[in-house]
Amino acid sequence: MSKSGKEIDMNWKNFFAAVAGGAIISGSAAAAVINEGDRILVAYYSLSGNTRAVAEQIKRETGADVAVIETAEAYPSAYKELTERAKREIADGYKPELKNKPDSIAAYDVVFVGSPCWWGTVAPAVASFLSAYDFSGKTVIPFMTHGGSGLGHAEADIKTMLPAARVEKGHAFWGRNARNAGEEVKDWIKELKNE
Repeated sequence: MSKSGKEIDMNWKNFFAAVAGGAIISGSAAAAVINEGDRILVAYYSLSGNTRAVAEQIKRETGADVAVIETAEAYPSAYKELTERAKREIADGYKPELKNKPDSIAAYDVVFVGSPCWWGTVAPAVASFLSAYDFSGKTVIPFMTHGGSGLGHAEADIKTMLPAARVEKGHAFWGRNARNAGEEVKDWIKELKNE
């Protein structure tokens, strides 16, 4: 038994009305992560300059304040020594002493946290920074520079370190492209602002 053309047309109209109505009722645009008036801090650790380059671009796009995370004791410049030390520190959960830390981050609503991806997570200096402050109620947005590992498990690690913060989905930037990531940063910030 076939349906008349009018009945088929009516079914399509009902279908599209139901889909549109369902989208209006149940679907809404994702809430913005960054809102007008938010006080923003970009805190980052950068050994080679890649993470710094991305942090500066985030600052330009958001008008954020910047805190450079620096260790009191410099890391070795030789690659093999550096990677061995970093691997050991991460395995041991070591948090190096920092210099020039902000007195407080209480004034900020949103904190971008930047790090190179070392052994799949944040550099120990960033772990030190995260453990030094109260992030309760703050929005934390990780960003990483990497050579192929993306965010690794850094996002999950930050959530574990900051259980009282709202840790948002992070973004990974290829280290080799970091200095030219302006458009990628701009697009990411637009997403965070829900523009």
